[in-house]
Order: sequence, then structure tokens, then C-alpha cells
Amino acid sequence: MSNLPPSGEIPRGAIRFNTDSNKPELWDGSQWAEFQLSTPNLGRSVDTQPGARGCFGGGHNSDGSKSDVIDYINLSSTGDAVDFGNLSQARSSAAACSSSTRGLFGGGISSPSPLTFADTIDFITISSTGNATDFGNLTQARDIFAACSSSTRGIFGGGRTSPSSKVDVIDFVTIASTGNAVDFGNLIATIEGVSACSSSIRGVWGGGNTINTIQYVTIASTGNATDFGDLAVAREGPTACSSSTRGVFAGGDTPTKLNSIEYIQIATLGNAVKFGDLTVARSFIYACSSSTRGVFAGGYTPTFLNTIDYITILSTGDAVDFGDLTAIRLSNCSGLSNAHGGL
Repeated sequence: MSNLPPSGEIPRGAIRFNTDSNKPELWDGSQWAEFQLSTPNLGRSVDTQPGARGCFGGGHNSDGSKSDVIDYINLSSTGDAVDFGNLSQARSSAAACSSSTRGLFGGGISSPSPLTFADTIDFITISSTGNATDFGNLTQARDIFAACSSSTRGIFGGGRTSPSSKVDVIDFVTIASTGNAVDFGNLIATIEGVSACSSSIRGVWGGGNTINTIQYVTIASTGNATDFGDLAVAREGPTACSSSTRGVFAGGDTPTKLNSIEYIQIATLGNAVKFGDLTVARSFIYACSSSTRGVFAGGYTPTFLNTIDYITILSTGDAVDFGDLTAIRLSNCSGLSNAHGGL
């Protein structure tokens, strides 16, 4: 059986069953690639129901200091977060994304005085615990931006490079390798305090700068973002997570703190629809998800919180208590998992 048919005869994404190896394969445009089957379930000794793993990294502590703490949870259960390890440097307002095996934390503020923006990208192996390792650097040092990912590519969009300088930059990395980020394109406008989620095809950013804009890119390509629709409520500092079909946006500032949760169908275009409410109105929240459950952690009311609550993504309704973070803190879009909607 030939592994390299003539160029142009087979459309990218075609699937076949290889009778020689007795395994399914996918045509990636240049070769037949064997499907890699695995489970995201990662159990601990205390877990009665092992499931996908969510991680929250860095943050802003209530005393004004920056955190290097990484927590993790079992997304299929409920309970308090557990210590995972530490980032390479303490920082808040980083952006996070992940494949099924590796998590990335990029950017943020590493020092409040003098105000110092980071371009550092760290990575962790989600199935283990331990400290993060250097991956590379963003194209620009910045904070309060958001990232999303497919199984292969992580994309970082928006943010600010100083208190008065917002950017529309989108850059990307190949998650399985290490190295510096590369230019992808631009968001519709300069924006900070934005959130992001994804399917395996599309990356979607929502909110920021107290606007209600939703915009998207095709993850496997490069280019500028395109208008998707609008959130029901304009908000800065929301958070987002997704299944493979539905994106969910929660919390934020108008500048009044919000508890509202909205959702979109990622494969279509259109405005967000009411989903339910968080247990506490707040902004600058960590979020992560499995294929079925979205989890929201920490935040600012303006009291700092360690609250974790969750929703069932494919339903609608109010969030329910999950447990607590290991420490009271806030951050913007610094949560990831090994089973989110982009995988």
C-alpha cells in the first residue's frame, strides 16, 4: 500500500483504514498519519472517578504580590485544587493554552514595581506534577490577553504592552516543540482584558475593553481575525472555555462585576445567548474545561476569591460549587486542560 499518493488526488482530512497495519489513518496533505488513541483521564489516589485534568497557573495575590503557583483539579469530580508545581517566574495576567499532553503559560506581569511585562512562555507536562520549564518567548511582552489552541498549535491574542498601550497582535507556537512565537495576524482592534476558547478548527476571542465583540480565526492557517458576533453584555476581564462545539464566556466588568454566563455555537456565526450565572459575580477568572464540563476559579469582586464553580457545557443553567483554589488569587485566562474543545 503506497503511503504517498500523487499530489492532489486525496483531500486533506480524508480518512482510510490501512489493511496492512489494521489501523485508521488521516491524510494531512502530504502523508497518511496514524490515529493516536488515548484517554485524558488522570487519576490521583484520592479520586474515585478519574477524569481530565485542569491546571491554573500564576496570578495576583491579595497583598499585591505575584504568584508562581500552579494548581490542578480532576475535572470529572468536585473538590479543592491540589498543588502541581511552580512557574519559572511569578506573574499575573498570563495567557494559557494546551494540547492533550502539554500546557503553556505565556506573558503576564512579573513585577508591579517597576511594572514589568513578561514575554516568557513556560510549559508543563499535564499528566505529571512539577515545575514549569522554559519554552520560548512571545513576539511581544504583554499581559491581560488570552490564548486558545488545537491539538498542535497554541495561539495568543491581544493584551497590553504598557498601561496605556493595547495591541491587536496574534502570535502562535507549535505546542509539541519549543521555541519563540511567530506572527499569526491581528485581531479586529487593539484589545486588552479579552478571553478565548476554541474548537479544533476555530479560535474565538470575546469581550475586552468593555466591548461585546466576538471574533475568530482558523487555527491551522494564519491571518487576521474575522467578526463572529457579539456578547449579550459588553465586558472586560471575562473568562472562557469550550467543548468541541460550544464556547462559554463568563464574568467580567462593565465596570460592575458580572455573574452572567453566555454561550455560542463555535461552528456558526452569531451573537451569544444567555446560559446562566456564576455562583459569585466577579472578573479576572481562571477557566478550563473537559468535553462536557466548564470550570471557573478565583477572581475579583473586588475581594479576592478562591472559589471554584462549574457548569455542564451542553446544558444551560447556573454554575454550582466545585471547591477552592489552594490560595486566594485572581488572573485572566490562565487556565488550561488536557481535554478542552480544541482537542
